[in-house]
Amino acid sequence: MRPDGVWSVDEHLADILRQIRPLEPLELQLLEAQGCVLVEDVTVPAALPPFDNSSMDGYAVRVADVAEASEEFPARLTVIGDVAAGSGELPTVGPGEAARIMTGAPLPPGAEAVVPVEWTDGGTGGGPVTTMRAHSAAPEGAGGSVAVHRPAAEGAHVRTRGSDVAAGELALAAGTLLGPAQIALLAAIGRGSVKVRPRPRVVVMSTGSELVPPGEPLGPGRIHDSNSFALTAAAKDAGAIAYRVGAVADDAETLRATLEDQLIRADAVVTSGGVSVGAYDVVKEALSGVEGGEGTGVDFRKLAMQPGKPQGFGRIGADLTPLLALPGNPVSAYVSFELFVRPVIRRLMGLTPESRPAVTARLVCDKPLESPSGRRQFLRGGYDPVSGTVRPVGGAGSHLVAALAQANALMVIPEDVTEVAPDTDVTVIPLD
Repeated sequence: MRPDGVWSVDEHLADILRQIRPLEPLELQLLEAQGCVLVEDVTVPAALPPFDNSSMDGYAVRVADVAEASEEFPARLTVIGDVAAGSGELPTVGPGEAARIMTGAPLPPGAEAVVPVEWTDGGTGGGPVTTMRAHSAAPEGAGGSVAVHRPAAEGAHVRTRGSDVAAGELALAAGTLLGPAQIALLAAIGRGSVKVRPRPRVVVMSTGSELVPPGEPLGPGRIHDSNSFALTAAAKDAGAIAYRVGAVADDAETLRATLEDQLIRADAVVTSGGVSVGAYDVVKEALSGVEGGEGTGVDFRKLAMQPGKPQGFGRIGADLTPLLALPGNPVSAYVSFELFVRPVIRRLMGLTPESRPAVTARLVCDKPLESPSGRRQFLRGGYDPVSGTVRPVGGAGSHLVAALAQANALMVIPEDVTEVAPDTDVTVIPLD
């Protein structure tokens, strides 16, 4: 912290994360665990696939029987039965024989390869493809023959046992974020539930008597509430279960009661507005009266950044729920979320690193960018990872929501830099 009481961005973030601990693990069913982080290594209990099986519809054959097959001189084989996916009783393929087989069906004894049906004449005689019938005198589908027009090497079109993962191998390591592919793997190896850190519940609310919900008409001096929607969407994007609360008027008692009601379902609370020094900035006043709030050190600070100079952080209520109080201007609120709230969500989830990774890009613009001395400035930009360039999008005003919607990155201008010339390398934080 500087002698004038102003905190740097890094100091503020470090102080926040110092007070945040990952959520306690839970055992969750697979679909409930999507978006959560594993806290245990998961090993494969049995080979996947568990048996040799066909990757094509076709005929299971012995390699020697089709070694000389060609279009002119096809190999004529006797069809001894059908093997469908899920078959239990399997025919044994002997010399000069073949078994019709479906994709995913187990390779029958004696067979060494599968020839796709496109490599054959489709077969003659026999019945429709069905599963094997136990203890029958002749396998279902037996009879007729098939002409094979091409040779097949051993193992052709066969998914061998354990070719995906072998028994005892590590399937997923602790710390893995579970997406659709990871859920599929867990299901494939037979896991019905896993131990994870749950997605944090984040309550989002805007403050301001001037705010009107979207879809309702505006009166004199009123504006639509965009912050609560932007921050709720951002929290969901970061991995949280987000709850949006309607805008709260500039009344300390109302805000305090709303906060106390919401703490029961919150692992973190995010407010926007009411953190400056104006006569109607009531967040400070309200927080000082929340149960447990005063004793847990809710703190309001000035940061050496633009936009987003006023910030608040503390832990409130009996469970010491983290609360991040962001400024009310839309761009300030969004930038503050990216810098401070997203890392909190990731820390609660047990993810590292907590912040988005930065890259370097070449600035493309017509004139130098100006930045205030002593403040780290975050400007909206259009980043092209292919060319490694970034262009300014809109102006520096913290109310320019349209420009924010067009940007896909933040350009970071350090505190000791007051001007950045075109074609200069700048630090960029991609947002997608």
